[in-house]
Amino acid sequence: MVHYGHSNQLRQARAMGDYLIVGVHTDEEIAKHKGPPVFTQEERYKMVQAIKWVDEIAPGAPYVTTLETLDKYNCDFCVHGDDITLTVDGKDTYEEVKTAGRYRECKRTQGVSTTDLVGRMLLMTKAHHSNIDEDLDYRKHTDNFGKGPKGHSPWTGVSQFLQTSQKIIQFASGKEPQPGDTIIYVAGAFDLFHIGHVDFLEKVHQLSERPYIIAGLHFDQEVNRYKGKNYPIMNIHERTLSVLACRYVSEVVIGAPYAVTADLLDHFRVTLVCHGMTEVVSDKDGSDPYEEPKRRGIFQLVDSGSNLTTDLIVQRIIKNRLEFEARNQKKEAKELAVLEAMKKLEEKH
Repeated sequence: MVHYGHSNQLRQARAMGDYLIVGVHTDEEIAKHKGPPVFTQEERYKMVQAIKWVDEIAPGAPYVTTLETLDKYNCDFCVHGDDITLTVDGKDTYEEVKTAGRYRECKRTQGVSTTDLVGRMLLMTKAHHSNIDEDLDYRKHTDNFGKGPKGHSPWTGVSQFLQTSQKIIQFASGKEPQPGDTIIYVAGAFDLFHIGHVDFLEKVHQLSERPYIIAGLHFDQEVNRYKGKNYPIMNIHERTLSVLACRYVSEVVIGAPYAVTADLLDHFRVTLVCHGMTEVVSDKDGSDPYEEPKRRGIFQLVDSGSNLTTDLIVQRIIKNRLEFEARNQKKEAKELAVLEAMKKLEEKH
């Protein structure tokens, strides 16, 4: 998958140098080392390219980063999170570059992992929403999901994401709209930020010479009202960071009203309001949330050309459920074995 934890790692990596090249593995490599990928390689290439700290991607990058790879792309060093990555036979993937002194490390984002997101999708409870009492099923699930039979790995396990103002500042563009900018407003859940969202925002971005896109994100309870089930899969804090990491977005409204009101349009001096081809659910009182922009003649439907939706991603996961569960337990067992080995080494010294 591609999620805000990855974006945060790329943000940190970009700050360590001047030009960031991101190597993205093929589906085949991932299937071999980790398990079935949630997004296809084409989807992942495009998703990573849309993250604002990325200068270039290297498609089909080898799973093991060698000095040869670094030289090929003319890179001084490579960066990875402070979790361990292992090959099929349990070797540290970064051994060679570490020995050569061309390895740097950045902090992993607490509270998010592909494993946890997959778990939320499979579990269908709402415990991950903001300001909802923790649900016992979810607690049980966080205890089991991503845990092998013996204890659990600190890397693959589940923990709660805590939003801070610092995180938002690090992700925000900090740019105000300039005279001559076209201020475009888009609203939605932007849940499990994916290629459908990226394609839509890219199309919206192309509507103007100087677009300033404001994304209005609905609170969890509002999203749940119109999406039902256990949506949103990512809570409002997580969705905020996911959208801010996208290069096409300039600003995010955290908890936007469902109806796009005159107040909102005037406050942000909005010149255009766009919506994709997905269904628009009526407001609680049965009214059209886009009534006001339509009345002003500033509403436009934009076809992203992508048919991927959050629902489809969840369906992919459910289809692969058994494979994913096997993947998580295997990955955990491998990480625990390494921890054991590390402990033994420490005891020797």
